[in-house]
Amino acid sequence: MTTETNGRTGWRRSSFSGNGEGNLCVELRAADGVIRLRESDDPGITLAITRPVLLRFVRAAKVDRFDRLDGER
Repeated sequence: MTTETNGRTGWRRSSFSGNGEGNLCVELRAADGVIRLRESDDPGITLAITRPVLLRFVRAAKVDRFDRLDGER
């Protein structure tokens, strides 16, 4: 996987997203000491989180922690 950066805005997206119509993805940008996230299909809404919080989220997603949100183990 690689990332592509829009040189004008600094938003980055995974190369897995593709470039065609309908290839929606989450984009990231570091700004003002936080990581900003947005969906490519609705770029006007952004979420700002810190790097440690993003890393915890990614690690949890990699081990399927969000597959059992109802509390089942």
